Amino acid sequence: MLDLLRLRKRHGSQAIPDVVNAELMESHRGFPVTDETKFPGDWQSVVDCCPTGAISKGPISIDLGKCTFCGECEKLSGGAVRFTNKHKTGSSDRKNLIVVSGVQYDAYREKAIEARREIHKLFGRSLKLRQVSAGGCNGCETELNACSNVNFDMGRFGIDFVASPRHADGIVLTGPVTKNMAPALMDAYRSIGDPKIVIAAGACAISGGLFAGSDQINRKFLEEIKVDLYVPGCPPHPLTFINAVLEFLGRA
Repeated sequence: MLDLLRLRKRHGSQAIPDVVNAELMESHRGFPVTDETKFPGDWQSVVDCCPTGAISKGPISIDLGKCTFCGECEKLSGGAVRFTNKHKTGSSDRKNLIVVSGVQYDAYREKAIEARREIHKLFGRSLKLRQVSAGGCNGCETELNACSNVNFDMGRFGIDFVASPRHADGIVLTGPVTKNMAPALMDAYRSIGDPKIVIAAGACAISGGLFAGSDQINRKFLEEIKVDLYVPGCPPHPLTFINAVLEFLGRA
């Protein structure tokens, strides 16, 4: 027993001590910064290179809800589009995910997530979430699973994924919502007691991603049910998800 205690003391805590102020490696593609003056060429070629139609002209803007962060626009524009390593990109407003040219990270963050007092009162100390993969590729699902490992340890904040919607306070949706999963998604949502929250994680959940427009998806759920928090990415980094939820709860 004493040997186990000594071993535990030597190991210490393996979790990131401060997830709010943690920084990711420079190679991570996070919040995009656009400067139209740095690309004298035809921006239409940059718009057309995006596989999900996330880029628009007049002015140039990037929809983080559609963006897969593939970096193709960054290469083609010669750096006029640049992805920083800033990972806190979650938003409680879908419109706010559209980043217009010239908007800086700090300005985006100021209005990204509205922490409502009633949400903090209800779920500030404990939030149980049921994750539903509605046709996802398992990318977002894997990153969400990593949120609970020893590195990120989301459970220390009272935020956990649970096996049954009956035990949940909200639902985390991943995937574009295929026809086969649409009824199951709605069933899971209805099985959660009120009040409840809905989180859309990843480009597929937010906009359909690469599968938007496919005749094999059914996104009626997102037309009928209000989404409380959007976490962009393809897939979103665990710190992106954890920080977005903490901010939403008013605990960042």
